Amino acid sequence: MNISNEGILVVLFVGLIAGWLAGKIVRGTGFGIIGDILVGIAGALVASLLFPKLGIRIGTGLVSEIVYSTIGAILLLLVVRLVRTGGRL
Repeated sequence: MNISNEGILVVLFVGLIAGWLAGKIVRGTGFGIIGDILVGIAGALVASLLFPKLGIRIGTGLVSEIVYSTIGAILLLLVVRLVRTGGRL
């Protein structure tokens, strides 16, 4: 797998936006800028594995990737919150 410098920048940009949006939607779980990028990227991975298995397709392009990543990051943050609080949201 060979990824260009521009591809890395796009992944970081999508991760940052998705992590920030997820942090705003799931209040109280912001991890700072680096943490938000990591949560956004992890959310993109979760969404890319989960959504095709469920048959969910939103579209193509950068906006749909941000939406996918945000939904995945929200799911990830909810799981992290459940683990941290012992099962209470």
